[in-house]
Amino acid sequence: MSASTSRHAESPAAVVDPDYPIDPVPASARRSLFSLSIVLLGFTFFTPTMLAGAQIGAAFSATSLIWVLLLGSAVLGVYVGAIGGIGARTGLTTVMMCRYTLGTRGAKLASLLLGGTQIGWYGVTVATLAQLTASALGWDGRGPEVALMLVGGAVMGATAYFGYKGMYALSLVSVPLLLALAGWVTWRSLEEVGGWSGLTAIVPSETMTVAVAVTIVVGTFASGGTQAPNWTRFARTPSAGFWACLVAFLVGELLMLGFGAVGAVAFGEGDFVLVLYQLGLVGWGLVFLVANLWTTNDNTAYNFGVAGAEIADSRSKKPFVVGGVVLGTLLAVTGIYDNLIDYLVWLGILIPPLGGVVIGDFLARWRNGMSGATALLPSVEWRNIGVYVVASIAAWASNEAAWGIPPVIGVLVAVVGVLVVQRGRRPAPVG
Repeated sequence: MSASTSRHAESPAAVVDPDYPIDPVPASARRSLFSLSIVLLGFTFFTPTMLAGAQIGAAFSATSLIWVLLLGSAVLGVYVGAIGGIGARTGLTTVMMCRYTLGTRGAKLASLLLGGTQIGWYGVTVATLAQLTASALGWDGRGPEVALMLVGGAVMGATAYFGYKGMYALSLVSVPLLLALAGWVTWRSLEEVGGWSGLTAIVPSETMTVAVAVTIVVGTFASGGTQAPNWTRFARTPSAGFWACLVAFLVGELLMLGFGAVGAVAFGEGDFVLVLYQLGLVGWGLVFLVANLWTTNDNTAYNFGVAGAEIADSRSKKPFVVGGVVLGTLLAVTGIYDNLIDYLVWLGILIPPLGGVVIGDFLARWRNGMSGATALLPSVEWRNIGVYVVASIAAWASNEAAWGIPPVIGVLVAVVGVLVVQRGRRPAPVG
Protein backbone atom coordinates (compact mmCIF):
# COMPACT_ATOMS: atom_id res chain seq x y z
CA MET A 1 0.00 0.00 0.00
CA SER A 2 1.23 3.52 -0.70
CA ALA A 3 2.59 5.82 1.94
CA SER A 4 0.75 8.77 3.37
CA THR A 5 -0.25 11.64 1.12
CA SER A 6 -0.07 14.12 3.94
CA ARG A 7 2.29 14.99 6.75
CA HIS A 8 -0.66 14.73 9.15
CA ALA A 9 -1.19 11.06 8.40
CA GLU A 10 2.01 10.05 10.20
CA SER A 11 0.17 10.26 13.51
CA PRO A 12 -2.76 7.82 13.83
CA ALA A 13 -4.15 9.95 16.61
CA ALA A 14 -4.59 12.80 14.13
CA VAL A 15 -7.12 10.87 12.06
CA VAL A 16 -10.55 12.40 12.64
CA ASP A 17 -12.65 10.50 10.10
CA PRO A 18 -12.43 6.67 9.91
CA ASP A 19 -13.21 6.94 6.19
CA TYR A 20 -9.81 8.57 5.50
CA PRO A 21 -11.03 11.22 3.03
CA ILE A 22 -7.54 12.62 2.29
CA ASP A 23 -5.30 9.71 3.38
CA PRO A 24 -4.64 6.21 2.00
CA VAL A 25 -6.82 3.56 3.62
CA PRO A 26 -4.59 1.41 5.89
CA ALA A 27 -4.57 -2.39 5.68
CA SER A 28 -6.47 -2.64 8.97
CA ALA A 29 -9.49 -0.85 7.46
CA ARG A 30 -9.71 -2.85 4.20
CA ARG A 31 -12.94 -4.69 3.36
CA SER A 32 -13.94 -7.94 1.62
CA LEU A 33 -15.07 -8.26 -2.00
CA PHE A 34 -18.57 -9.14 -0.77
CA SER A 35 -18.78 -6.00 1.35
CA LEU A 36 -17.63 -3.76 -1.51
CA SER A 37 -19.99 -5.43 -3.99
CA ILE A 38 -22.99 -4.93 -1.70
CA VAL A 39 -22.23 -1.23 -1.19
CA LEU A 40 -21.65 -0.62 -4.90
CA LEU A 41 -24.77 -2.58 -5.90
CA GLY A 42 -26.74 -0.39 -3.54
CA PHE A 43 -25.28 2.57 -5.41
CA THR A 44 -26.26 1.32 -8.89
CA PHE A 45 -29.78 0.20 -7.89
CA PHE A 46 -31.28 3.54 -8.82
CA THR A 47 -34.77 4.50 -10.04
CA PRO A 48 -33.56 7.15 -12.57
CA THR A 49 -31.46 4.37 -14.17
CA MET A 50 -34.75 2.55 -14.77
CA LEU A 51 -36.14 5.73 -16.33
CA ALA A 52 -33.15 5.78 -18.68
CA GLY A 53 -33.82 2.11 -19.50
CA ALA A 54 -37.44 3.00 -20.29
CA GLN A 55 -36.36 5.80 -22.64
CA ILE A 56 -34.00 3.44 -24.47
CA GLY A 57 -36.52 0.56 -24.45
CA ALA A 58 -39.03 2.61 -26.42
CA ALA A 59 -36.55 3.00 -29.29
CA PHE A 60 -35.37 -0.58 -29.89
CA SER A 61 -36.84 -4.00 -30.56
CA ALA A 62 -36.47 -6.47 -27.69
CA THR A 63 -33.53 -8.33 -29.25
CA SER A 64 -31.66 -5.15 -30.19
CA LEU A 65 -32.42 -3.69 -26.77
CA ILE A 66 -30.59 -6.51 -24.99
CA TRP A 67 -27.44 -5.89 -27.02
CA VAL A 68 -27.62 -2.11 -26.64
CA LEU A 69 -28.05 -2.31 -22.85
CA LEU A 70 -25.30 -4.94 -22.61
CA LEU A 71 -22.93 -2.79 -24.65
CA GLY A 72 -23.62 0.31 -22.57
CA SER A 73 -23.27 -1.59 -19.29
CA ALA A 74 -20.06 -3.28 -20.48
CA VAL A 75 -18.51 0.06 -21.46
CA LEU A 76 -19.44 1.51 -18.08
CA GLY A 77 -18.36 -1.61 -16.14
CA VAL A 78 -14.92 -1.95 -17.75
CA TYR A 79 -14.21 1.77 -17.42
CA VAL A 80 -15.27 1.89 -13.76
CA GLY A 81 -13.48 -1.40 -13.05
CA ALA A 82 -10.20 0.02 -14.39
CA ILE A 83 -10.31 3.16 -12.27
CA GLY A 84 -11.68 1.16 -9.30
CA GLY A 85 -8.68 -1.18 -9.45
CA ILE A 86 -6.35 1.82 -9.37
CA GLY A 87 -8.21 3.13 -6.32
CA ALA A 88 -7.63 -0.19 -4.56
CA ARG A 89 -3.94 -0.10 -5.54
CA THR A 90 -3.38 3.41 -4.18
CA GLY A 91 -5.87 3.44 -1.29
CA LEU A 92 -6.95 6.93 -2.39
CA THR A 93 -10.20 8.61 -3.39
CA THR A 94 -10.56 9.79 -6.99
CA VAL A 95 -10.08 13.43 -6.09
CA MET A 96 -6.94 12.64 -4.09
CA MET A 97 -5.53 10.71 -7.06
CA CYS A 98 -6.24 13.83 -9.11
CA ARG A 99 -3.68 15.68 -6.99
CA TYR A 100 -1.02 13.44 -8.52
CA THR A 101 -2.55 13.62 -11.99
CA LEU A 102 -3.59 17.29 -12.22
CA GLY A 103 -1.51 18.94 -9.48
CA THR A 104 -2.54 20.15 -6.05
CA ARG A 105 -4.56 23.08 -7.43
CA GLY A 106 -5.60 21.37 -10.61
CA ALA A 107 -7.27 18.71 -8.48
CA LYS A 108 -9.63 21.38 -7.14
CA LEU A 109 -11.19 21.55 -10.61
CA ALA A 110 -11.81 17.80 -10.52
CA SER A 111 -13.29 18.06 -7.02
CA LEU A 112 -15.64 20.83 -8.12
CA LEU A 113 -16.68 18.91 -11.25
CA LEU A 114 -17.18 15.55 -9.55
CA GLY A 115 -18.57 16.89 -6.28
CA GLY A 116 -20.79 19.37 -8.10
CA THR A 117 -22.34 16.76 -10.40
CA GLN A 118 -22.97 14.50 -7.42
CA ILE A 119 -24.83 17.33 -5.69
CA GLY A 120 -26.91 17.60 -8.87
CA TRP A 121 -27.64 13.86 -8.73
CA TYR A 122 -28.62 14.23 -5.10
CA GLY A 123 -31.19 16.82 -6.16
CA VAL A 124 -32.54 14.56 -8.93
CA THR A 125 -32.97 11.70 -6.46
CA VAL A 126 -34.63 13.82 -3.78
CA ALA A 127 -37.09 15.17 -6.36
CA THR A 128 -37.84 11.65 -7.61
CA LEU A 129 -38.56 10.44 -4.08
CA ALA A 130 -40.86 13.34 -3.29
CA GLN A 131 -42.87 13.25 -6.51
CA LEU A 132 -43.49 9.50 -6.48
CA THR A 133 -44.27 9.40 -2.76
CA ALA A 134 -46.78 12.25 -3.11
CA SER A 135 -48.38 10.41 -6.04
CA ALA A 136 -48.70 7.18 -4.05
CA LEU A 137 -50.26 8.92 -1.07
CA GLY A 138 -52.59 11.05 -3.19
CA TRP A 139 -51.11 14.31 -1.94
CA ASP A 140 -51.77 17.04 -4.50
CA GLY A 141 -50.06 20.39 -4.79
CA ARG A 142 -46.53 21.72 -4.61
CA GLY A 143 -46.49 22.11 -0.82
CA PRO A 144 -46.49 18.38 0.07
CA GLU A 145 -43.80 17.69 -2.55
CA VAL A 146 -41.52 20.38 -1.15
CA ALA A 147 -42.04 19.07 2.39
CA LEU A 148 -41.15 15.54 1.24
CA MET A 149 -38.04 16.88 -0.49
CA LEU A 150 -36.86 18.55 2.69
CA VAL A 151 -37.48 15.47 4.84
CA GLY A 152 -36.12 13.02 2.27
CA GLY A 153 -33.01 15.10 1.62
CA ALA A 154 -32.13 15.11 5.31
CA VAL A 155 -32.85 11.41 5.94
CA MET A 156 -30.94 10.12 2.91
CA GLY A 157 -27.82 12.01 3.91
CA ALA A 158 -27.77 10.42 7.37
CA THR A 159 -26.03 7.13 6.48
CA ALA A 160 -23.39 8.97 4.41
CA TYR A 161 -22.62 11.09 7.46
CA PHE A 162 -21.60 7.92 9.30
CA GLY A 163 -19.52 6.68 6.35
CA TYR A 164 -18.82 3.25 4.91
CA LYS A 165 -20.28 1.33 7.85
CA GLY A 166 -23.62 3.10 7.57
CA MET A 167 -23.84 2.56 3.82
CA TYR A 168 -22.93 -1.13 4.12
CA ALA A 169 -25.58 -1.77 6.79
CA LEU A 170 -28.28 -0.14 4.67
CA SER A 171 -27.26 -1.92 1.46
CA LEU A 172 -27.06 -5.32 3.17
CA VAL A 173 -30.79 -5.11 3.89
CA SER A 174 -32.02 -3.29 0.80
CA VAL A 175 -30.11 -4.96 -2.07
CA PRO A 176 -31.66 -8.46 -1.70
CA LEU A 177 -35.10 -6.90 -1.19
CA LEU A 178 -34.76 -4.76 -4.31
CA LEU A 179 -33.56 -7.69 -6.43
CA ALA A 180 -36.44 -9.92 -5.35
CA LEU A 181 -39.13 -7.28 -5.85
CA ALA A 182 -37.79 -6.00 -9.18
CA GLY A 183 -37.35 -9.54 -10.51
CA TRP A 184 -40.90 -10.51 -9.56
CA VAL A 185 -42.45 -7.43 -11.18
CA THR A 186 -40.40 -7.92 -14.33
CA TRP A 187 -41.79 -11.45 -14.52
CA ARG A 188 -45.30 -10.01 -14.17
CA SER A 189 -44.48 -7.52 -16.92
CA LEU A 190 -43.52 -10.30 -19.29
CA GLU A 191 -46.77 -12.10 -18.51
CA GLU A 192 -48.64 -8.89 -19.32
CA VAL A 193 -47.31 -8.84 -22.92
CA GLY A 194 -47.53 -12.57 -23.54
CA GLY A 195 -44.02 -13.65 -22.59
CA TRP A 196 -40.85 -13.26 -24.61
CA SER A 197 -42.62 -13.80 -27.95
CA GLY A 198 -45.06 -11.01 -27.13
CA LEU A 199 -42.22 -8.71 -26.10
CA THR A 200 -40.30 -9.29 -29.34
CA ALA A 201 -43.43 -8.54 -31.40
CA ILE A 202 -43.75 -4.99 -30.01
CA VAL A 203 -42.71 -2.31 -32.53
CA PRO A 204 -40.52 0.54 -31.15
CA SER A 205 -42.39 3.81 -30.80
CA GLU A 206 -39.36 6.12 -30.69
CA THR A 207 -36.03 6.44 -32.51
CA MET A 208 -32.55 6.64 -30.99
CA THR A 209 -29.06 5.82 -32.26
CA VAL A 210 -26.95 3.19 -30.53
CA ALA A 211 -24.34 5.86 -29.72
CA VAL A 212 -26.89 8.04 -27.93
CA ALA A 213 -28.27 5.02 -26.06
CA VAL A 214 -24.81 3.97 -24.85
CA THR A 215 -24.02 7.58 -23.88
CA ILE A 216 -27.19 7.71 -21.78
CA VAL A 217 -26.29 4.40 -20.09
CA VAL A 218 -22.78 5.62 -19.30
CA GLY A 219 -24.19 8.99 -18.24
CA THR A 220 -26.31 7.38 -15.52
CA PHE A 221 -23.13 6.68 -13.57
CA ALA A 222 -20.41 8.63 -15.38
CA SER A 223 -19.81 10.83 -12.36
CA GLY A 224 -20.53 8.23 -9.68
CA GLY A 225 -18.54 5.52 -11.48
CA THR A 226 -15.54 7.81 -11.90
CA GLN A 227 -15.61 8.13 -8.12
CA ALA A 228 -15.70 4.35 -7.55
CA PRO A 229 -12.22 4.57 -5.94
CA ASN A 230 -13.96 6.29 -3.02
CA TRP A 231 -15.09 2.73 -2.10
CA THR A 232 -12.64 0.43 -3.87
CA ARG A 233 -9.77 2.02 -1.91
CA PHE A 234 -11.13 -0.17 0.89
CA ALA A 235 -10.49 -3.32 -1.20
CA ARG A 236 -7.80 -5.73 -0.03
CA THR A 237 -6.40 -6.19 -3.54
CA PRO A 238 -6.66 -4.29 -6.86
CA SER A 239 -8.41 -7.30 -8.44
CA ALA A 240 -11.07 -7.20 -5.72
CA GLY A 241 -11.65 -3.53 -6.50
CA PHE A 242 -11.98 -4.31 -10.20
CA TRP A 243 -14.42 -7.21 -9.74
CA ALA A 244 -16.57 -5.31 -7.25
CA CYS A 245 -16.99 -2.57 -9.85
CA LEU A 246 -17.72 -5.06 -12.62
CA VAL A 247 -20.43 -6.73 -10.51
CA ALA A 248 -22.08 -3.42 -9.69
CA PHE A 249 -21.63 -1.37 -12.85
CA LEU A 250 -22.08 -4.13 -15.42
CA VAL A 251 -24.44 -6.62 -13.78
CA GLY A 252 -26.28 -4.23 -11.44
CA GLU A 253 -26.61 -1.50 -14.07
CA LEU A 254 -27.80 -3.99 -16.69
CA LEU A 255 -30.48 -5.34 -14.36
CA MET A 256 -31.80 -1.88 -13.49
CA LEU A 257 -31.91 -0.81 -17.14
CA GLY A 258 -33.63 -4.05 -18.12
CA PHE A 259 -36.21 -3.83 -15.34
CA GLY A 260 -37.08 -0.29 -16.40
CA ALA A 261 -37.26 -1.14 -20.12
CA VAL A 262 -39.47 -4.21 -19.72
CA GLY A 263 -41.84 -2.45 -17.32
CA ALA A 264 -42.17 0.46 -19.73
CA VAL A 265 -42.92 -1.77 -22.70
CA ALA A 266 -45.43 -3.91 -20.80
CA PHE A 267 -47.35 -1.24 -18.92
CA GLY A 268 -46.61 1.89 -20.95
CA GLU A 269 -45.04 3.39 -17.86
CA GLY A 270 -41.39 4.42 -17.67
CA ASP A 271 -41.19 4.50 -13.92
CA PHE A 272 -40.84 1.13 -12.19
CA VAL A 273 -42.40 2.42 -9.00
CA LEU A 274 -45.50 3.51 -10.89
CA VAL A 275 -45.68 0.02 -12.39
CA LEU A 276 -45.92 -1.28 -8.84
CA TYR A 277 -48.69 1.21 -8.17
CA GLN A 278 -50.57 -0.02 -11.26
CA LEU A 279 -50.34 -3.56 -9.91
CA GLY A 280 -52.02 -2.35 -6.70
CA LEU A 281 -48.79 -2.70 -4.70
CA VAL A 282 -48.65 0.83 -3.34
CA GLY A 283 -47.08 -0.23 -0.03
CA TRP A 284 -44.39 -2.32 -1.71
CA GLY A 285 -43.92 0.47 -4.23
CA LEU A 286 -43.07 2.88 -1.44
CA VAL A 287 -40.72 0.35 0.18
CA PHE A 288 -38.96 -0.16 -3.15
CA LEU A 289 -38.79 3.58 -3.79
CA VAL A 290 -37.30 4.52 -0.44
CA ALA A 291 -34.81 1.62 -0.31
CA ASN A 292 -33.78 2.11 -3.95
CA LEU A 293 -33.16 5.84 -3.72
CA TRP A 294 -31.69 5.85 -0.24
CA THR A 295 -28.96 3.32 -1.06
CA THR A 296 -27.89 5.48 -4.00
CA ASN A 297 -28.19 8.89 -2.45
CA ASP A 298 -26.14 8.07 0.64
CA ASN A 299 -23.31 7.05 -1.72
CA THR A 300 -23.84 10.28 -3.65
CA ALA A 301 -23.61 12.32 -0.46
CA TYR A 302 -20.46 10.43 0.49
CA ASN A 303 -18.93 11.39 -2.87
CA PHE A 304 -19.47 15.10 -2.50
CA GLY A 305 -18.34 14.83 1.12
CA VAL A 306 -14.89 13.51 0.18
CA ALA A 307 -14.68 15.98 -2.74
CA GLY A 308 -15.28 18.82 -0.29
CA ALA A 309 -12.69 17.38 2.09
CA GLU A 310 -10.11 17.44 -0.72
CA ILE A 311 -10.89 21.05 -1.61
CA ALA A 312 -10.52 22.15 2.01
CA ASP A 313 -7.72 19.63 2.80
CA SER A 314 -9.88 18.54 5.72
CA ARG A 315 -9.47 15.32 7.69
CA SER A 316 -13.28 15.08 8.04
CA LYS A 317 -15.87 14.77 5.27
CA LYS A 318 -18.86 15.35 7.56
CA PRO A 319 -19.28 19.14 7.21
CA PHE A 320 -19.23 18.77 3.41
CA VAL A 321 -21.81 15.99 3.50
CA VAL A 322 -24.13 18.33 5.39
CA GLY A 323 -23.46 21.28 3.06
CA GLY A 324 -23.95 19.18 -0.07
CA VAL A 325 -27.22 17.74 1.25
CA VAL A 326 -28.54 21.27 1.75
CA LEU A 327 -27.51 22.37 -1.77
CA GLY A 328 -28.83 19.19 -3.41
CA THR A 329 -32.17 19.52 -1.66
CA LEU A 330 -32.46 23.14 -2.83
CA LEU A 331 -31.78 21.99 -6.40
CA ALA A 332 -34.60 19.46 -6.05
CA VAL A 333 -36.99 22.20 -5.00
CA THR A 334 -36.03 24.26 -8.08
CA GLY A 335 -36.88 21.47 -10.57
CA ILE A 336 -33.60 19.84 -11.69
CA TYR A 337 -35.53 16.56 -12.21
CA ASP A 338 -37.12 17.92 -15.40
CA ASN A 339 -33.78 17.99 -17.25
CA LEU A 340 -32.64 14.41 -16.50
CA ILE A 341 -31.86 13.09 -20.00
CA ASP A 342 -29.92 16.19 -21.12
CA TYR A 343 -28.05 16.05 -17.81
CA LEU A 344 -27.11 12.39 -18.41
CA VAL A 345 -25.80 13.13 -21.91
CA TRP A 346 -23.57 15.94 -20.63
CA LEU A 347 -22.24 13.79 -17.81
CA GLY A 348 -21.41 11.10 -20.39
CA ILE A 349 -19.39 13.70 -22.29
CA LEU A 350 -17.54 15.58 -19.53
CA ILE A 351 -16.82 13.03 -16.80
CA PRO A 352 -15.29 9.94 -18.50
CA PRO A 353 -12.35 11.93 -19.96
CA LEU A 354 -11.36 12.88 -16.42
CA GLY A 355 -11.27 9.22 -15.43
CA GLY A 356 -9.32 8.50 -18.62
CA VAL A 357 -6.69 11.05 -17.61
CA VAL A 358 -6.31 9.38 -14.20
CA ILE A 359 -6.01 5.93 -15.80
CA GLY A 360 -3.51 7.14 -18.41
CA ASP A 361 -1.34 8.98 -15.91
CA PHE A 362 -1.29 5.99 -13.57
CA LEU A 363 -0.11 3.78 -16.44
CA ALA A 364 2.46 6.35 -17.53
CA ARG A 365 3.94 7.42 -14.21
CA TRP A 366 2.39 6.03 -11.04
CA ARG A 367 2.34 2.25 -11.33
CA ASN A 368 4.69 1.98 -8.35
CA GLY A 369 2.24 3.91 -6.19
CA MET A 370 1.04 7.43 -5.50
CA SER A 371 3.01 8.16 -2.35
CA GLY A 372 4.63 10.92 -0.41
CA ALA A 373 3.57 14.36 0.81
CA THR A 374 1.31 15.96 -1.80
CA ALA A 375 2.58 19.40 -0.76
CA LEU A 376 5.66 18.65 -2.89
CA LEU A 377 3.62 17.99 -6.03
CA PRO A 378 3.35 20.66 -8.75
CA SER A 379 0.52 23.14 -8.39
CA VAL A 380 -0.94 22.39 -11.84
CA GLU A 381 0.00 19.58 -14.22
CA TRP A 382 -0.80 21.51 -17.40
CA ARG A 383 -0.06 18.64 -19.76
CA ASN A 384 -2.81 16.51 -18.26
CA ILE A 385 -5.20 19.47 -17.96
CA GLY A 386 -4.72 20.08 -21.68
CA VAL A 387 -5.37 16.43 -22.49
CA TYR A 388 -8.61 16.52 -20.47
CA VAL A 389 -9.84 19.57 -22.42
CA VAL A 390 -9.00 17.96 -25.77
CA ALA A 391 -10.65 14.65 -24.76
CA SER A 392 -13.81 16.44 -23.61
CA ILE A 393 -13.99 18.36 -26.88
CA ALA A 394 -13.54 15.08 -28.77
CA ALA A 395 -16.41 13.50 -26.81
CA TRP A 396 -18.61 16.56 -27.43
CA ALA A 397 -17.80 16.58 -31.16
CA SER A 398 -18.62 12.87 -31.35
CA ASN A 399 -22.02 13.55 -29.77
CA GLU A 400 -22.74 16.51 -32.06
CA ALA A 401 -21.76 14.57 -35.19
CA ALA A 402 -23.61 11.43 -34.05
CA TRP A 403 -20.44 9.47 -34.77
CA GLY A 404 -19.02 6.86 -32.45
CA ILE A 405 -19.76 6.55 -28.72
CA PRO A 406 -18.84 9.83 -26.97
CA PRO A 407 -17.87 8.39 -23.53
CA VAL A 408 -15.64 5.75 -25.15
CA ILE A 409 -14.00 8.34 -27.40
CA GLY A 410 -13.46 10.67 -24.44
CA VAL A 411 -11.77 7.97 -22.36
CA LEU A 412 -9.62 6.66 -25.21
CA VAL A 413 -8.44 10.13 -26.26
CA ALA A 414 -7.62 10.92 -22.63
CA VAL A 415 -5.68 7.70 -21.96
CA VAL A 416 -3.69 7.87 -25.22
CA GLY A 417 -3.13 11.61 -24.87
CA VAL A 418 -1.67 11.31 -21.38
CA LEU A 419 0.55 8.37 -22.40
CA VAL A 420 1.91 10.58 -25.21
CA VAL A 421 2.50 13.77 -23.23
CA GLN A 422 3.94 11.93 -20.23
CA ARG A 423 6.10 9.55 -22.26
CA GLY A 424 9.44 8.99 -20.54
CA ARG A 425 8.64 11.36 -17.64
CA ARG A 426 9.18 10.15 -14.09
CA PRO A 427 6.78 11.12 -11.29
CA ALA A 428 7.55 14.38 -9.54
CA PRO A 429 9.48 13.82 -6.30
CA VAL A 430 6.94 13.87 -3.50
CA GLY A 431 8.66 12.20 -0.63
